[in-house]
Amino acid sequence: MDNRVSVVVVSGASSGIGNACATFLAKKGNKVYGACRNPSSYSQKADEFFTMLPMELTDWTSVAKVAERVYTAEGKVDALICCAGSGLVGAIEDSSIEEAQAVMDVNFFGTLRTIKAFLPRMREAGKGRILIVGALEGIAAVPYQGLYSASEFALEALAESLRLEVSAFGIDVGIIELGSFRTAFGQKRIITAGAAESSPYKKMLATALGVLSSNEASGLEPLIAARAIYAAITARRMRSRKTTGPFTQRFIAYCRRCFPARAFEHGLLKYFRLY
Repeated sequence: MDNRVSVVVVSGASSGIGNACATFLAKKGNKVYGACRNPSSYSQKADEFFTMLPMELTDWTSVAKVAERVYTAEGKVDALICCAGSGLVGAIEDSSIEEAQAVMDVNFFGTLRTIKAFLPRMREAGKGRILIVGALEGIAAVPYQGLYSASEFALEALAESLRLEVSAFGIDVGIIELGSFRTAFGQKRIITAGAAESSPYKKMLATALGVLSSNEASGLEPLIAARAIYAAITARRMRSRKTTGPFTQRFIAYCRRCFPARAFEHGLLKYFRLY
């Protein structure tokens, strides 16, 4: 990929990892288009180095308009980085079907809509790169983030299958699984409405949330994730997956694939102080 002429689209570019990624790529000489739900709602300028476009992930028409606008302006898209997402915490029993559908609509279907809007013209051009920014919860499902983990597991399958389907058309697809970073993602995370005082999971949920909050407070700088994303899309051959984040969390993901199930579950419960 020639970074001097590359056109890159980054969803979720208003803040956090998405904003760090869009800014970093723009400073590297790429023509970057960021997308977020409502650019005008941010008091601080989020698009100093790139063009920000409004895009509602849950609305196909909105997503398709962004793709059309970029292709009209540039005639091509070299790389698509799907970075937008939302979090949900709470016991699965306490969570409603509507809450489950909402997190899937943003994290999985929102990513799917974005890919489907840009993929046809990438295929016609015979080149392009698509990087899904996922989470380590897509490798190891964790307690009290079951529905969020389910959406991240779905992204893993999407990336794996899509990579095989489009490789013959000159398109690379990969997924990068992130651990904890110091962003506002945790502050925006939704706590299921069923997490009431009377919930039998109340105490354990509070403990798990404490671990999550501590991890995020001591997480890595978003710039580290941005550099990893840049390395992924500019590699000669894009890897199918890459993990980035604190060592402990990456080690947990490694253990999920290598350790016996019972030993891994025991370790995960200890990590979240639930055992």
